[in-house]
Amino acid sequence: MPFTNVLITLSLPFLGAIGYGFYVGYQHRSKINRLRKQGIPMPAEWSWLTGHLLVLQKYVDRLPSDANVNLAMRDLSFEYADTEIFLMDFWPVYPPLLMVYSPEAAVQISTKYNLPKTDMHLKFMRPITGGPDLISMRDNEWKIWRSLFNPGFSVGSMMNHVPTIIDSVQVFCDKLQERVGSGLFCLDDLTTRLTMDVIIKVTLDTDLDYQRSENALSTALNYITTWHSFWDPRILAHPLRPFIQKYYGHVMNTYIRKELNKRFSETRQEQSSPHSDSRRTKSVIALALEGYLAAHDEKLLEATKLDDHFAKYATYQIRLFLFAGNDTTSSSIIYVYHLLFQHPDALSRTRQEHDSVFGTDPSAAANLLRECPALLNKCSYTLAVIKETLRLFPPAATMRQGRNGVSLTDRHGNSYPMDYVGATILHGGVHLNPRVWPRADEFLPERWLVEVGHELYPNPGAYRPFEQGPRNCIGQTLVYNEMRIVMVMTMRLFDIKPAYDEWDAMKSSNEGPLKKFLRWTGLHAQTEGIKTVNGERAYQTEKAGAHPADGYPCHVTLSR
Repeated sequence: MPFTNVLITLSLPFLGAIGYGFYVGYQHRSKINRLRKQGIPMPAEWSWLTGHLLVLQKYVDRLPSDANVNLAMRDLSFEYADTEIFLMDFWPVYPPLLMVYSPEAAVQISTKYNLPKTDMHLKFMRPITGGPDLISMRDNEWKIWRSLFNPGFSVGSMMNHVPTIIDSVQVFCDKLQERVGSGLFCLDDLTTRLTMDVIIKVTLDTDLDYQRSENALSTALNYITTWHSFWDPRILAHPLRPFIQKYYGHVMNTYIRKELNKRFSETRQEQSSPHSDSRRTKSVIALALEGYLAAHDEKLLEATKLDDHFAKYATYQIRLFLFAGNDTTSSSIIYVYHLLFQHPDALSRTRQEHDSVFGTDPSAAANLLRECPALLNKCSYTLAVIKETLRLFPPAATMRQGRNGVSLTDRHGNSYPMDYVGATILHGGVHLNPRVWPRADEFLPERWLVEVGHELYPNPGAYRPFEQGPRNCIGQTLVYNEMRIVMVMTMRLFDIKPAYDEWDAMKSSNEGPLKKFLRWTGLHAQTEGIKTVNGERAYQTEKAGAHPADGYPCHVTLSR
């Protein structure tokens, strides 16, 4: 009897916790059920246990197994063309979210209410950045760090870095030249190495020379992103993932901290020396250090070591810049080549513009740009090609947390309370919304060159690859500059042609006997035979910055 009493006593807290969990879960599910009964637009197939996950899975199953989940959400969103807002219940994986592809509602989220980032951002980004970053930070913390890094990413500062970018792009040209006539290769590897060299030089003033040799920092980031996903359960549930990401995160932190201390020593020396060269192009972190030292006690200049708080948080931001400035830019460069290959008239017009601005000798463009970086601003059609590429292949989406008393309003005046739901702006949906984009599926760079009032003139709120409002992407000027320089220095020299048919044939011939048997019997994975998304073989994948499928296998030849 005493043993029974002890057992009951010990079990009471456990049973109480289970009961409380059921109560909290029931309250949460009841709220969603009430919204459903109130007529808030959402998929009809809703479950108390799995929300709308099974609905989403149906759309995921229609795509290749490695396709980006945002492509499935985009396809699902078009079923709500009347409201352009609908609720998705991701229970028990994620909080419920209003999925938005209305530009008007998107402006409400990002600008009118400037809703805060969700707690999920820090969870998603921590393996990549190591801690609070400019994507996941909130309120005053975000304002402090954004203001420190704004000078380094200003238009003037980025223009000063044009010669630095040219140096890296010249190496990229050399690497393409080496590939001419050498057979099939994956362009993603070359562009990733290029953009890594650029972003680390611009932000940290460190020359990795990653395009020519391996580097510990680049290798560490590659491992972290390879073992990262915002959705794929095969990666997220892998038991080794957190250990691998933590180890390589430590490698990145050690490398960056060492470089930060070097920049701190240089800054101290420059500020204490009356003969320092103020004309030298300063990196993003150098300008941030100057701002930090100016805002704090001058005794920091007397220190022999960088302030630990600044070093830790600056490391988080550098890791973010390396990820965003490397990963998404590299994939966007590939999609420029891809779309221009598909549209030879646009490629011809791009080359004509480069001839007009830089002369007919392609090899002279680099030196002309070094002498006058402002020549980039004359490449209006080149910039239009980039914008149209980012419209058709946006690298991300954005998520915001709800707020009590805030409601979104759709174009019919219907209200969507955000007391206990967040919101996701589906860039892929907004960018292909036929209500606001005439001929939305077509590649039309000229839409960015027409005057206000023309039928093709873009809706300002409908173009959001870098998001809008106070929390827009800090590095967008760098991206535009880097992509324009790549186009100016390569478009007239090389022709890049995708080679997916050859790639698929090669992979098929290398299949093992077991896989061939499963394919013959029809027992292979259901999505294994799906290789396109809406007819596009170079679809965006789940790999970090939405890289093109299979790394974009291609051939490169010299342009005639």
